[in-house]
Amino acid sequence: MKGQEATGTATMEDAVEDAAPGASRPMRADARRNYDRLVAAAKEVFATHGGDASMEAIAKTAGVGVGTLYRHFPKRIDVVEAVYRTDVDELVEAAQRAVQEADPLQALISWLDAFVRYAKSKRTLLTELHEAFEKNPSLKLASRERINQAIDVVLVPAQKAGVIRPDVDGSDLMQLLGPMCTSPTLSENQSERLLAVIVDGLRQPE
Repeated sequence: MKGQEATGTATMEDAVEDAAPGASRPMRADARRNYDRLVAAAKEVFATHGGDASMEAIAKTAGVGVGTLYRHFPKRIDVVEAVYRTDVDELVEAAQRAVQEADPLQALISWLDAFVRYAKSKRTLLTELHEAFEKNPSLKLASRERINQAIDVVLVPAQKAGVIRPDVDGSDLMQLLGPMCTSPTLSENQSERLLAVIVDGLRQPE
């Protein structure tokens, strides 16, 4: 990561499974708005520049001063952690929202698509994420538990509805999705086709 020595390289398995819910402290409304703007800006800048993104670029994109950025995130790795925690939060929320808004099969399909997009977005920050995991070892276990729970939120109702075979679990889904998440050449159209193939294989035989 620019301006900070990386301690190793991460695997995509780490990237798609590891994160922890942040322990949020009470903030004033204006401070919370600045925090949210900074995280959103960091996601945008990291998506474009990866680990080479500068703190100044993040602050500029958020429309705040660099001092404000450093008050919230004293170190660059703190920004990486915040973005990652937010991404995991959104992935978990996507599972809850899917089961509320769609039938069991469509909810599962929607979340699988969200997971692939989430995992692909981590490819530019693998080294930085590995550093974050070493800095805070609890990231790995906490995130794996949260994502496993999110999988059950969409998978179990589909199984109970009889549309998905009962002999698969979350770890099976991760094995199926792994190659898609790590492919550097996967296009949107190909992603849609492969997800359709995976879902066809998950369907309960008639």
